[in-house]
Amino acid sequence: MRNTLTAAALAALALTLAPASAEARTIETACNASDRAGATRSLCNCVQRVADAHLTRRDQRQAARFFRDPERAQQVRMSRDDRDRAFWQRYRAFAETAERHCVR
Repeated sequence: MRNTLTAAALAALALTLAPASAEARTIETACNASDRAGATRSLCNCVQRVADAHLTRRDQRQAARFFRDPERAQQVRMSRDDRDRAFWQRYRAFAETAERHCVR
């Protein structure tokens, strides 16, 4: 009985963590897939570590779209929407931190 409960608890934990793992590395994946010459694996990995420390998963998904659609970044930056403005402040802080820590 005790083994069954332990197995059930571990299975529940695995199911809880699985979606997070599947979504993780959003920025790194977008960075590696980009056609930018300077996008090395080590740089993209570093940028992902900074993103993990400074952006929510939702913010990371939105920021990852900028790699595919740079015009979207401009639209968000110029937006008058309060949510876009708040996101842009978080994004700029992340970008500045990533530049300090990852670009050598």
